[in-house]
Amino acid sequence: MSKIPKYWNTAKKYLSKKDKVMSSLIKEYNSPSEIILTSRKDVFYSLCKSIIGQQISVAAANSIFLRFKKKCKDKINANTISKLSTTQIKNCGLTKQKVKGIKSLAKQTLDKSFNPRLITKMSDEEAIIYLSQLRQIGRWSAEMILLFTYNRSNIWPIQDIGLLRGISKNYKKKYLPSESYVKLLNKRFTPYCSVATWYLWRSIDPEPIQY
Repeated sequence: MSKIPKYWNTAKKYLSKKDKVMSSLIKEYNSPSEIILTSRKDVFYSLCKSIIGQQISVAAANSIFLRFKKKCKDKINANTISKLSTTQIKNCGLTKQKVKGIKSLAKQTLDKSFNPRLITKMSDEEAIIYLSQLRQIGRWSAEMILLFTYNRSNIWPIQDIGLLRGISKNYKKKYLPSESYVKLLNKRFTPYCSVATWYLWRSIDPEPIQY
């Protein structure tokens, strides 16, 4: 895992000045032992993890991912996946669609029709569109990749249930919070929406979120 993003401390000061609720959350989750947003900087690994974890519980996703990792002999990359059969991957506990997604990702990585290096030169929206062209990767998954793998500073994943729950809890809004209020917070927290998102997640989860 890498160090915390360079912008993190600047973002905390900025958000604390902009918003009283955010200031309180930052103070509450500010112990030295607190795990902040870190990254593996391995987009293939993260995409596989994202595909495996879709529409199942965190516990189930972790269990399946461990079996998948073992099957890959701890080498989760396009070359390894290309040598595994559909049945071998499916037997880790994956659905047919998820297997197709992972196999397609490996193929596109090897033939370079998917080139993650291009993402660093793209805007957030361009990168979301680019990642969303991959099989089994939608907008939410693309945003998680930008936030956790690329550590982009201004990701505001409005389809994320955890973010919406965090807004409802901390700003005393009904669930779901209104679209206009979510947009208001987006404007207030820009250019550090990723950091605000992390603290809102942290407020509803006993463990820091990692990806």
